Amino acid sequence: MSKVAVIYWSGTGNTEAMANAVAEGAKAAGAEVDLLNCTEAAGVDGYDAVALGCPAMGSEELEDGEFLPMLEGIEGDLPAKKVVLFGSYDWGTGEWLENWEARCAEKNIALAAESVKANNAPDEEALEACRNLGAAIAQ
Repeated sequence: MSKVAVIYWSGTGNTEAMANAVAEGAKAAGAEVDLLNCTEAAGVDGYDAVALGCPAMGSEELEDGEFLPMLEGIEGDLPAKKVVLFGSYDWGTGEWLENWEARCAEKNIALAAESVKANNAPDEEALEACRNLGAAIAQ
């Protein structure tokens, strides 16, 4: 059984709803799942896969008070894991996610499935995509 960490930061609850759907998908696929707010994440040792969720903040960037410092602390361990990204945005096109994907590529973090983004609150289609994301990394 694979062990999956779903680590997220959410200001409005939108990304938290997505994190819950990712966790549901991974559990349904047979994984052992820990759903963690980024302030609760103490590293990724012991996990086979990591799903990271963060909404777009400010000018299309990751939340830098809690999420970014946590991310910087675990990035060195992520190349050896299955990793996926998800999050919500309010305006723009979701460019923050493309920038985040590029950051992962620069740090040799291969993404195991296509990232999922939702405009504001995730609709049923976005939640289903999140469940599929969780299932993809639970294999």
